[in-house]
Amino acid sequence: MTVVVNDKPRPTRRGETVAELLNGLAVPSRGVAVAVNGEVVRRADWPAHRLLDGDRVEVLTAAQGG
Repeated sequence: MTVVVNDKPRPTRRGETVAELLNGLAVPSRGVAVAVNGEVVRRADWPAHRLLDGDRVEVLTAAQGG
C-alpha cells in the first residue's frame, strides 16, 4: 500500500494509522498538524484514523520566529 506524504510516495502497511505513520517519520510530538485528503485530522483521532491506499497526507510543523 502507498500513501503520499507531503507530495512524496511512501509505502505503508495496510491499516496503518496516522499515529503509526508519524511515529515512523520521527515527527516531533508537539506543534504538528495533519490533514488526510485535505481534511484536518484531530490529534485525538490519530491513533484510530486508518490510512487507505492512495491517501494524500500533509504533515505540517509549527515554526517559531518573526
